Amino acid sequence: MNGTLGAVFLSGAEAAFIEVTVFVGVVLLLFGYIDYTQQGAVIEKIEKSKQYQPLIGALLGIVPGCGGSILLMPLYVKGSVTFGTVVATLIATAGDSAFVTLTQAPREFIYISVICLVVGTATGYVVDYYQIGDWVRERSTMRKFKNLQREHKKVEALANILYQENPAACRSCDLRHIGHEEGDEIDMILHHTDPSDPTRWGYKIVHNYYNVFWLAIAIGFILGVLELLQVDINRLPGLPHLGTIVGVSGTVIVVIYMICSQRIAQAQSHEDAEHKLHSLAETLAHNAQETAFVGTWVFVAYLVYGLGVYAVGGEEVVLAAMTSAGLGSVLLGVLVGIIPGCGPQVLFVSLYLKGMFPFAALLANAISQDGDALFPLIAMDRNAALWSTVINTIVAAVVGMAAYWIFP
Repeated sequence: MNGTLGAVFLSGAEAAFIEVTVFVGVVLLLFGYIDYTQQGAVIEKIEKSKQYQPLIGALLGIVPGCGGSILLMPLYVKGSVTFGTVVATLIATAGDSAFVTLTQAPREFIYISVICLVVGTATGYVVDYYQIGDWVRERSTMRKFKNLQREHKKVEALANILYQENPAACRSCDLRHIGHEEGDEIDMILHHTDPSDPTRWGYKIVHNYYNVFWLAIAIGFILGVLELLQVDINRLPGLPHLGTIVGVSGTVIVVIYMICSQRIAQAQSHEDAEHKLHSLAETLAHNAQETAFVGTWVFVAYLVYGLGVYAVGGEEVVLAAMTSAGLGSVLLGVLVGIIPGCGPQVLFVSLYLKGMFPFAALLANAISQDGDALFPLIAMDRNAALWSTVINTIVAAVVGMAAYWIFP
């Protein structure tokens, strides 16, 4: 029994890293570099395009990852974009699970992106047309500070104590803020309630050893490409079991990096997204952190699937049980999507790739979920976050059920 369970662990670790994580890492790094050079400008331009904001928001949302969607949220609180734009963006956002779909099921990724773009844009314009945002804003739960300047000075004094060891890392020093200014209410809520601690050993590993992480990804990527070319990477001349060794080692590195990042439910925060625009080194560090997050959840999904197959005595039994759920799987996709964060969504997509859910369930999950973008909105205005979730959930259920009947 132990040997069989060990085999489940080893095969899951190898497959998760070689087949998925390395490709996600490479694509995420590419998108991260593009974001570093362009994304800040895009976010700033959306404020000037009132008529096209829902469309631009949906276009921003379909880009894999959550960076653009995260940075857009303060613009709503500031009043620079409409509530319909928020809804359109969140409907279109598939978070970090989009990287998994893109690299493992590109055809489905294209279908989902087109549908989410159309549905998100249309819903955003409907929300703005009926002025639902005015009703939501009247019930805003935005936190107000009695003496903003004094409280900001106080938290910055505490931050300076933390950053004595590396003053250049101070989150306020030369940091380019998007959607708000240093010292305003948004800054206080998003950047000062739970500041990162540069003296923590996990922080030091994430920001000083990301080159080791990317080296592991590069080696795994080479093996992943060879595997796509039908090369048995475990039977290379003179390198027996190389795929298993690299896969398991890579997964261990990924899990350790995620633990150091302390990102279990949330791949990145608003502060992380701004740091990625600050320097290329921050982009490399935080993209490694995000890749580790996705890779860990993919491994968990593979492990859950493998243990399920082991427990019931065969892959056919698992697939039969899940695929027989029919319309229930679509509703499950919607419900999983309601959970804030990218972790459960990556797990859901990974199980879809195993054949456990129909395409309609994947689509419903993509529409329902908001990735990490909902976290800053929850922090700033819980009421807006609640009603955007309600709207997205209804839309996801309707579109998902329609897709189920069209593509059973």
